[in-house]
This record gives sequence, C-alpha cells and structure tokens, in this order.
Amino acid sequence: MRHAIRTAAACLAAALPMVLTTAPPAAAEEPAPRIDLRVLVVDDGGPAVDAIAAALRDAGTPYTTVDLADDDRPTVDEDFLGDTVDGRPRARYQGVVLPNENPFGAGSAEMAALAAYEAEFGIRQVDAYTYAGPAVGLDPAQETGYAGPLDGETAQVTEAGRDGPFGYLDGKVPFEDNDPQVDESYGYLSVPLADPPEGASFTSYVDAPVPGGQERGSLVGEYTHDGRSELVVTFVYNRHQQQYRLLARGIVAWLTQGVHLGVDRNHFAVHVDDVFAADDRWHTELNCTPGDVDCGGADDGLETDPIRMTEADAAHAAQWSADRGFTLDMAFNGGGSDLHRSEHGSDPLAARMLADQASHRWINHTYNHLFLGCVQDVTVVPWRCATDEEGQTRWESRALITTQIDNNLSWADRNNLAVDERELVTGEHSGLVTLPQQPQDNPNLAPSLTTTGVTWIASDASREAAQRPLGPALTVPRYPMNIFYNAGRTAEQVDEYNWIYTRRSDGGSGLCEDSPATTTCLDAPLDISTGYESHIVPLEARIALRHVMGNDPRPHFIHQSNLAEDRIAYPALDRILDDYADLFAGNTPMVSLPMRDIGQEMRQRAAWRAALDAGEITAHRTGSTVTVDAPAGLHVPLTAPEGTVQRLDGLDDSAPAFGEPYAGLRTGWAEPGGDGRTVLDLPGAPGEPQEPDAPQEQDPRCLPELLSLLDLLGLLEEVCGLLTPDAQGFRDPAGQTEVPAGTTDPVPYGPGDTAAR
Repeated sequence: MRHAIRTAAACLAAALPMVLTTAPPAAAEEPAPRIDLRVLVVDDGGPAVDAIAAALRDAGTPYTTVDLADDDRPTVDEDFLGDTVDGRPRARYQGVVLPNENPFGAGSAEMAALAAYEAEFGIRQVDAYTYAGPAVGLDPAQETGYAGPLDGETAQVTEAGRDGPFGYLDGKVPFEDNDPQVDESYGYLSVPLADPPEGASFTSYVDAPVPGGQERGSLVGEYTHDGRSELVVTFVYNRHQQQYRLLARGIVAWLTQGVHLGVDRNHFAVHVDDVFAADDRWHTELNCTPGDVDCGGADDGLETDPIRMTEADAAHAAQWSADRGFTLDMAFNGGGSDLHRSEHGSDPLAARMLADQASHRWINHTYNHLFLGCVQDVTVVPWRCATDEEGQTRWESRALITTQIDNNLSWADRNNLAVDERELVTGEHSGLVTLPQQPQDNPNLAPSLTTTGVTWIASDASREAAQRPLGPALTVPRYPMNIFYNAGRTAEQVDEYNWIYTRRSDGGSGLCEDSPATTTCLDAPLDISTGYESHIVPLEARIALRHVMGNDPRPHFIHQSNLAEDRIAYPALDRILDDYADLFAGNTPMVSLPMRDIGQEMRQRAAWRAALDAGEITAHRTGSTVTVDAPAGLHVPLTAPEGTVQRLDGLDDSAPAFGEPYAGLRTGWAEPGGDGRTVLDLPGAPGEPQEPDAPQEQDPRCLPELLSLLDLLGLLEEVCGLLTPDAQGFRDPAGQTEVPAGTTDPVPYGPGDTAAR
C-alpha cells in the first residue's frame, strides 16, 4: 500500500502542474456539439421571410417558426436555442432566418442570446431583407449608393459568389419588370464600409451598378463580425419572382453550410398528347371549334378541319430533340394510326415515329382517345352527365375503359414500341373528376386500373394540383401550357388567345372580365402576325420557368397539333431552354424525368412531409457525421457536399458516394437501413472538431495508481473539479449588438408588388 501511495503521490505531483498550467481549452475536452438539422425562422409576416420559408418547405427542409406578431410566442433565449443531450452540447437549429439583422429591437436580450448562440456553435444567419448600412457592414445606401426600384435591372454574381454559394448560376440575375406601371422590386445598392470594425469584413456575392456612379453595390453579401456570419440581402422579393427563385438555392445552401435535409432540383418534362390522332381546328370566324358541342359539326353544316402531324413533322421532332438534348414524352393513340391507315392505305407518320422511337419516351393515351367519365349528354351546352330513369349518373363501363387501355398496349406490341404499361394518360384526363359536370371519379376507372396494371395516371394540375390515390394508382398532375390543342398555325393560336383574353369592347369573349379565375384582360388584342412571338412565347416561358425554378417536378403538356403545320410549340420550348441555359451553369442541368419517376418523386415528398409533420424525423450533425432517424423504409432527402459517402454496414473504403452531383453539391434520396437510420460521413463538415494535441508521455503506472489514491483519499470530486471546470466558464458570450440610430426602420418592403405574378 505504501508503495502505491508513494507512486501515486509522485504521479500526482507531476500531473497537477500540468493540469493547472497547460490544460487544454474546454472545447478540446468537451465532446463535439450536436447540431440539429432544423432551421429557425423568425417571421415578421413579410414576403421575404415567407419566400425563404417556402423554399425550405418545398425542399423538405424542417424549420421552426417564431411569429413576432404572436403574443404567446416563445422567448428566444439560451434555453430555447440549445441544451445538452447525453452529455453533449446541442444546438437546436443549424441556421437562423431573420427579417433583418435585429428584428427584436435595440438592446434586446433575445438578439444578444441569438448572437451568442451563433458565435458559440458556428451557426449562420440570413437577414432576409434589410437596409444597407453600417449595422450590416455597408455604407449607408442613401449617402453613397442607391435606394429605389430595381425593375428590369440585371445584377451579376461576383467572383466570390461563383466560388461560393451561387456557383450554380451562369452569372446574370435579371430582375422582373412585368408591369411598367408597378414597382415590383425595391432595394438598396451599397458598397462595403471602407473602415469596418476590427475583425469584420464584407464579401459581396451579388451586385449591380450604382446608378450615376462607377461603383457596384451589393444586393447579397456575407458580413462576418464578432465571430458570426450574416447573409445580408438588401432587396425585397416574394416567393414567385424570378430574381429570388434564382438565388433561393444558394441562400439555403449558405445558411446550412451545404448540409441539410431536403432536395432541390430544377425539373422540366413535356408531354405531347394525341400522337397519331388528329385534333380539331379552331375556327377564326366562328370563334369556336367545329366538332365541339358548343360549335357544332356536320349536322350543322360545319365540316371539321383536323390537324395531324406529317412524316416531316415527325422527322423534325426527332431532330429537334437530338439538337436540344431534350426528350419529349409522346402520349399516343394507336387507334389514330389504324384509322389513318384504313382511310389512306398507309401511315407515314407512324412509320417515321416508330423508326425514331428511341428519340422519345412513350405513354399510353388509350386507343381511341374516348371520354371515359360519365356518359355525356351533348344535347345541351355545356354538356352534362346523362342519367338513367332513376336519375342516377350513367358511367362509361369498366369493359370500355379496360379495352381502351389494353388495345393501345396491343398496338404498341404489334409495332414493337417500348412503353411502360404502368403509365396512363386518359383522353382529356377523363374518368377523373371533371367539374362542374362530374364531381366524382368514374367508379369503373379504379377497377380497370387494377386489371391493366396502371399505377400512375395523369391528372390536370390546373384542376387538381396535388397527387392523390385512385385505386392502385397515384395521379401525376400535369401543367397545361397555354398553347392550344386546336391550333396548328400561329394565326389560329393568336386569334383564339385574343378571343379569350380581350374585353368584349375589343372584340373578345369577355371571359377575362367575367371569371375571377382568369388573368386580367389584355390591354389590346395581340397582332395576329407578331403577337405570338412578342407576347405569348415570353409569357409561357416565364410561367414554365417559374415552375422549373420552384423545385416543382410536375410535367407540362401540349398536343401533337402544336408540332404540326407551323410547329408553334418549338418557339416556346426553345425560349424556355435558352433562357434556362442563359441563367444556370452547366453543373445545374434541367432534370427531365419519365412520368413514373415524377410520380415517385411526388410520392416520396408527400411521405417525407407527412413524417415531418408527425414529428417522426430526428436528424443532427456531429462533427463530420450526419445521422437521420426516420420510420423504417422511408427514403430521406438530403443535400451534402461533394465527397460525402453513405455509411452502410460499417464505414470502409467501399462506402458508396451519396446521391448525385447537382448545383455544386450532392443531392438525393437516401435509402435507410433496416432500423430507419441513415448515416452520412462528410468530407470535413463545417464545425468539425479539431483533433486535440497529443498528450505528453507519462509513466504508464500513473493512471491506475493515481485513481487508487484518489479513491482512497476521497479526493476524486475535488480533483475532477480542477480537471473539468464548468463548461460555461470557458464561454465568452458575444456582447449586445448595437444598432445605429436611424437604420432599424428601412422602407419595410418598398412599394414592390408582393402578389404572385
């Protein structure tokens, strides 16, 4: 025993000076903090915060909202922001979105707590929209910069922005100017402070020229100060505006340091309906379509003038797809080809398209494009559902629906056309709810889908935007483009457009005046020869790009008539593809998925959102490891840096790379393990703890002997108090943020238009 005491005493004598003089800082002794993968959104009710929250929600990134207008809201303090889990410090939020740099007011204890939290855990803050001034590292905009409307301006991503969070953009950030009578965007342009506070710096990521000067003023930049980083945005926006949609991905990536739950990609797919069939033509004098119930047909002395693609149109479609590197989805009606062959002896169109079938994807559109909902009573305008003697709706039969699906697949088999039998587009989306006449699905449709093996059925997104189940299938909502099915020539498209969108006093139908669901009337009818290229094409491109940049996978659809005659679809499609290429870098291509994959994407998103809403997801980052716990079998949407691998049965050199490269990061849906746990290893994630310095060599006898002594002498508690000081004692909370007078109340949101446009 004496020997043990002497040895332990010697060890203690040697150890105590080292403990007292060379002890490592607390951060090296404490376990690495746990950073929960959730964003804190402090909401003032303005459009800028709403826009960022919408981007998080659409991607599937969890966030918690603190509503500043709610008297019962939680207090943002140390306890709200963090705690300790299993002896490990926890930050409850990986990023913070504020309306401006200090929405709590001067001298606020909440802002002081938030600043200390951000500095301690390395959490970033986005100032969604704020005044350009010294509080955010910029010269006052009204002194050396510019404050006013930005409509029609073109900002640029700086070199730092391209090397940083906005490297997925090609450079230009154009601001919309949809209405010359309305200021749609308001903002401040300012240069960084020439003499910033000690240790502070400002890096501009997006800028624009200051009017009347040689300087370029920042619109988006990073202000680093007091151990914190803020992304400073000095222009107002709403979730729909193009300038914001271009920057949204980078704002979220910067905020989360490139590691977050959720996936954001730019989707664009185009379905071409009625291939091999013919579409009725708009009558420019009668302002209706002969063959439709509201226009009449042969019985009324009117002959239809159908529009059908030719062999040359088919060759052009294949060549266009090859030239543009874009695949069209052809929704075909085999009965149209058989009818043409019976009337003309052959069908050059079908022969050409079948020869070029690999240029496209193919979808079953039923054999004859029949209406598969209720039996239509066309003796009245508008038509109505026919009823039996008891007043019950008469429905098209299960046998008819099944035959229409099967016969088209048989036609494909006979012609060696590859088609996925799980995908279906019914004629006019018939069989599904069609308001106002048919307020429910044809009850015979779901059993037919079961019989034929259909699991994905198209719906009209203008009627039903959400995916829903229908028997064994899920719907895939499709956006109708405003390029009309009954127009093969430009003049017909413009004439019908004028009829719908001009006032009665201008010779139009007045629908735009009567229907609240229709957009406002045109100021004047479009010129028949120039209106398509000057108005319709750019408008359709803008609407489609809004969907593309909104992380919306829903496909768009047009008709085969639009690829015939004047081929009016191509100018619009070219404009969409060209505008996209002009805005985005090569590392951010359009994602064009087949119908089944679009449906699967929507299904996974819905399941993920439901799990988030139910509180079934926990996710955090500890050092360079991301751990997600979710219900078993639920796929997990994740975004992470290049070099990230997914740990499977123990991490080793064969661990697969996670996801796919997109926009400078890796994104994808991780398949969880059997226990619902997903683990990623990051390539040196932000906030990764540094390895502590190597300990000095000690007598190997010291540790056991010392512990024996401490146990015997009852000194363990006292010595541990020396070895492990209270962790809080090593923290130096950031001081209270001072807000210069006159800079806390900028023009709240400017006179900008915050409505969806």
